[in-house]
This record gives sequence, C-alpha cells and structure tokens, in this order.
Amino acid sequence: MAVKALNPKAEVARAQAALAVNISAARGLQDVLRTNLGPKGTMKMLVSGAGDIKLTKDGNVLLHEMQIQHPTASLIAKVATAQDDITGDGTTSNVLIIGELLKQADLYISEGLHPRLVTEGFEAAKEKALQVLEQVKVAKEMDREILLDVARTSLRTKVHTELADILTEAVVDSILAIRKPNEPIDLYMVEIMEMKHKSETDTTLIRGLVLDHGARHPDMKKRLEDAYILTCNVSLEYEKTEVNSGFFYKSAEEREKLVKAERKFIEERVNKIIELKNSVVGDSNKGFIVINQKGIDPFSLDALAKEGIVALRRAKRRNMERLTLACGGVAMNSVDDLSIDCLGHAGLVYEYTLGEEKYTFIEKCENPRSVTLLIKGPNKHTLTQIKDAVRDGLRAVKNAIEDGCVVPGAGALEVAIADALVKHKPSVKGRSQLGVQAFADALLIIPKVLAQNAGYDPQETLVKVQAEYAESGQLVGVDLNSALLLLATFSWLMKLCELECHLSKAELEDLEWGISANGFLNSC
Repeated sequence: MAVKALNPKAEVARAQAALAVNISAARGLQDVLRTNLGPKGTMKMLVSGAGDIKLTKDGNVLLHEMQIQHPTASLIAKVATAQDDITGDGTTSNVLIIGELLKQADLYISEGLHPRLVTEGFEAAKEKALQVLEQVKVAKEMDREILLDVARTSLRTKVHTELADILTEAVVDSILAIRKPNEPIDLYMVEIMEMKHKSETDTTLIRGLVLDHGARHPDMKKRLEDAYILTCNVSLEYEKTEVNSGFFYKSAEEREKLVKAERKFIEERVNKIIELKNSVVGDSNKGFIVINQKGIDPFSLDALAKEGIVALRRAKRRNMERLTLACGGVAMNSVDDLSIDCLGHAGLVYEYTLGEEKYTFIEKCENPRSVTLLIKGPNKHTLTQIKDAVRDGLRAVKNAIEDGCVVPGAGALEVAIADALVKHKPSVKGRSQLGVQAFADALLIIPKVLAQNAGYDPQETLVKVQAEYAESGQLVGVDLNSALLLLATFSWLMKLCELECHLSKAELEDLEWGISANGFLNSC
C-alpha cells in the first residue's frame, strides 16, 4: 500500500473495520459519560499524571481533562464542548445521542444497509426534529421565576440539590443586575471570586466588587461608609524610563537634587489627589478611596494615610472596568483633570482578613452594572466544582433571556420528537426510513439514562412515558424522585430550546463522517 510505503508504522483500517473503529470509539466515550446525566448522575474523579485530583460530573470538564487519543472520539468531544461554550449545557446529552445514533446505525449497517442511506435518513429526521422543536417550544416573558427554573435545571445537573437551590438565586440576580435593555449581556461583568472558607452553602452574591488585596499601609482605615472612589491608572512611584538612559552627577549634592526632583514629580500627583479629597469630603465623615492599577510607593502611601485616604495599588486590569460599572465614575489616566464627576461611590467599603490573605469588599453600590459571585468552600475541589457549575448557570440564564423560549426537560421533548419521527417515517422514500427510525430510537437514550441513573428500570419507565404521551397527547416527563410521570406545565424543569437542539448541522456532518468513513489512518 502507498501509505505503508510512506510510513511503515502507519495503521490503516478500511470499510467495515474503519466503521467498527469509529462506532467503538463513540460508544466508549458514551459509556464514560453515561452515568453523569441528570440531577441523579454520579461524580467522576479525574487524576492527572502529576497526581492532581478533580471531582466533577460536568461533561464539559471531563472531556477537557481526559486524554482522548482516538480521532473520532476526539472529534465528538470537540463538538460537544463547542456547544457548552455557547449554551453552557448539553455536553453529556450531546455525547450520549451521538453514541446512540452510531449504535442504532450499526444495527442496520450490519444487516447490509449502506451507510449513505442511513445518513440520508438522519438528515430527514433532523429536519423533522427541528420542526417539532419549533412547535413545542413556548415563548415566555423571561421574568425572575422563569429564569430561576432555567438556572435550577442547569445547576442541579452539576452540584447537589441543596447547593443548587442556593446558587440559583445568586446566579439569576447577578444576570438581572448587569442586564441592559436592548443590549447583549456581558458575562465578564460578573466576577467569580473564590474564598477557601466555611462551607459551600455560604456562597453569596455581592452587589459590588471584591478585590483580592487590601490597603498597603497600617494606618489606613479598615472600614469606610459613604465612600467616594477614585479609580485611576497613574504611577505614584518612581519608574525607570522605557529606553536605556543614565544620569551622571559629580557630587552627593547633585545626586540629592536629582532625587528631590524625582520625588517632587510624584508629590505633585499625590497632592492633586489630596486636594480633590479635601474639596469633595471636607470635614464630613465620608470616606475617600484610591484604587490604582499602577504602583504607589511608601512615601505616597504615608502622605495619603495622613489625610485619611485609603489606597489600594496594583489592582487587576480586568477589575478597572468592573469598578466603574459597579460604583460609577471614570477610570483616570492622569491627575490633571480630576473632579467630582470622575468619582464613584459605594455605601460600604471594608477589608476582610482571612489568614494571610486580605480582601476588600466594595458594597452597597447604587444600581451596580457589575457584581461579584463570592464562592466559598472548604477545599479547592469544591471551589472548582462550584465555579464550573456557576459558569454554566450564568450562560444558561443569559441564553434564556436572549432566546425568549423554553421547553420542558425530564426527557419529555425527546419522547415527543421520537413519536413524531415514527409517524413521519412513511413519508420518507425507500430504505432511508430506517435512518429515521434509528434517529428516533437514539433520542430515547435521554429518558432511559435519566431513569437508570435515578435507580429505576429504564425500559419500564420509557414504556409508561410513551403510553401516557400517546394517550393524552401532552408532553410527559419523568419525575426522578418518585418515578411517576409529570405533565409538562412549563413551570417545572425548564430548559433552553438551544440546549435541546443537540444535532446542529456541524454535529450531524461529523456524525455522518463517522458512519460513512471508508478508511481510517493512524500515523505513528
């Protein structure tokens, strides 16, 4: 073979062997993520080569952390994680459906059906499934109650129920705080701050900002109320020139003059800040804080502390915009044009010390457009797990607001689409009908795995759901707490329409590639 001539170590698989390899890889990935699905899914422990441990049930985290070598499995993982980047959920469901589609396709292909006919049936089924999705989705006014249902559904699949209920309100309120009418929601305006302290149920929403450092002078106040905030990016310390240069002096007196000239330059900047503070605060008990992105030398800190000014230096760049959005004011790059209009305001600013670490809380801001989710937990594993869940919850709520539609979860939608596909099958020409049937059967993997992970018989549960749906014509899902059936009233287990649209055009093309690939090459 030509490939062997080019690379004697290359591994080549063709026709049935290549198809078997692709299906085996997809089903292997499916088996790994199968037990993760739903609020009753189990946790996975990932151990890296360096011995680092990560506990998670988030399919996106698993796919990112696992070392996947097989090209087909790697392709499926990339498709699933790409969906998570956009919608914040659906990774595990995506992998399960793709793996089940390949499994169902293999049943027909092993009996002699050509892979191309299967993929044609998949295309027809996908178009019908999207039509059903448009029919069953419900446009809703995205008020707080609906958004709480959306966030709760997403979070309960990542963390335990009690914690999910606590995080739900914090996630929704943070999105509503930064939301602007007729503008896209910027999730970067929600700062996620970790604090290894107390338990995970102490996670709270701070309607302001939390900085991971404190004041740099012992005489500065630790607590201020009704404080003005100056956000600036001005150097208050001596800096070396950007180009190489040198100063030469003949005596100690000349050196002293040079040092005084440098010091005077910095003092003029500090004095302008002090003048602004005196003109704004005067003799009142109001506070004044300087948060600087650049450095502040000890002499400047002394001068500011004597005037009752609290100064924080070297604030992170990402927090500068958040500060102005949370507190108001303008981030200044110069002290030449300082005025009261460039100042922000906060009702309460205080420093919190935890061990050797210091945190500065800026709270009670008026109509903050940037907020902080303060995540607490006893160890880094818990903090990482909560952080991943919160990020997914934020994206789910954001997409719900922008999409304006919801559908019921608990397997109700998959059962409805599968039923519609079975009825649609006779309208498809030829043996492509078998591809439509395979698609319908594959979708039922979601309610079956949900029931199985909850400890119920998957086949018995599925038969009950299908029978109830056929009899009543209403969307029916599975109550994982009792194995009873739930009628969709669109007030339980809300999910985004986007989350249910697992098979996009790109995903289906990747799937068809896995079925119809006529060769497989692994070059060592």
